[in-house]
Amino acid sequence: MVRNPSYGPVWRDPRAVALLMAAALTTMANATISPALPGLERLFADDPNAAMLVRLLVPAPSLSVALCAPFAGLVADRCGRRQMLLAGVILFVIAGSAGLFLPDLPTIFASRLVLGFAVALIMTAQTALIGDYYTGDDRGTLTGLQISARNFGGLAFISLAGWFAVVSPRLPFVIYGVAAAFLPLMWKVIVDPPRTSPNPDARPEDSVPELSSWGFVFALLALLQAATNMIFFVMPTQLSFFFEAAGYDSPMMTGSALGILMLSGGSFALLYGRIQRATGYVGVFALGYGAMALGFLLLALPAMPLAWFVATAAIGAGYALASPSFVILALRLAPLRRRGLAGGVLTASVFIGQFCSPLLSTPVIAACGYEGLFRSTALLVSAMAVASVVKGWTMGLLALKARIPSME
Repeated sequence: MVRNPSYGPVWRDPRAVALLMAAALTTMANATISPALPGLERLFADDPNAAMLVRLLVPAPSLSVALCAPFAGLVADRCGRRQMLLAGVILFVIAGSAGLFLPDLPTIFASRLVLGFAVALIMTAQTALIGDYYTGDDRGTLTGLQISARNFGGLAFISLAGWFAVVSPRLPFVIYGVAAAFLPLMWKVIVDPPRTSPNPDARPEDSVPELSSWGFVFALLALLQAATNMIFFVMPTQLSFFFEAAGYDSPMMTGSALGILMLSGGSFALLYGRIQRATGYVGVFALGYGAMALGFLLLALPAMPLAWFVATAAIGAGYALASPSFVILALRLAPLRRRGLAGGVLTASVFIGQFCSPLLSTPVIAACGYEGLFRSTALLVSAMAVASVVKGWTMGLLALKARIPSME
């Protein structure tokens, strides 16, 4: 159930490599085709609904993930994780690359919904497998590497899509076919752990009797993760419009800022394990939310492009520090037989937060402007940082005490 010690560090474990490959795919799902959207709108200009459908192509997978991931979690608990992960990757390749040849926007939109279902399968199985295979520091290290893989993978895939979109607006869809190259390793090394006998190597954190209140505490954790992703997703959904309103070259500024965001997030995620061991879970939440608050405060400064780039780096770093803890705490909290469900609900909470972000931030911008949005967001995240220190936030510190020996 845990890592074979012969592999050495966790990143040398081929199962960890396969799970990190799966993590990189999840970032690819939504944003890869973003550079091709103007070209797709021109390509399907005869469609009277082209403007609306093209803009829905990016968030469409998020809606499917939010709806399907909890049910995928139930299936993972009943039928195992290996088949779900492999099926998800195969479906990801088919649905993701379908835009290469589908004849019109409605069918491409439908393929994006199917792509979201594939992502729900992949992320749910991946989260459960991290809990099945690893414990303690190894689990924390891999969860940090997972965030790093998403950031660096997203940077590489979106950059490549930008080059492809210059040739043809359909060509970025071919990038989804990269997932096929990951299948052989996944097929070889990913196996379902035994479910009927206890693991002699398991640590106490995985053998504590099930807490009767775990569902309530887990729900609070999922809500906090949804709120964190809703706040973070202000960046990719509103940043380009903010730069444009400020009178700067929106595509160039946005591309540079998002690149800094991903590089910063990927780099700090690599350090997550060390920082968490030094500060505890309360510490990484406080540092993460504190960095995000600083970033949004800097964005509120008028006509300060250099400060804005520093802000994106701070927000990327803060998100990378806060995010891994959700998975680790949830896997420790959920009983073994419910890890699939826990993975599904966590996956859904991420995409629900992303989907709700523009719905909530746009009215704030209309009422208070971008500076008002950034200042209010900075205030909210500052309160979350303070709450992390004072009360360990609302993750049920007392209920988790028996499972997590040290939260300080």
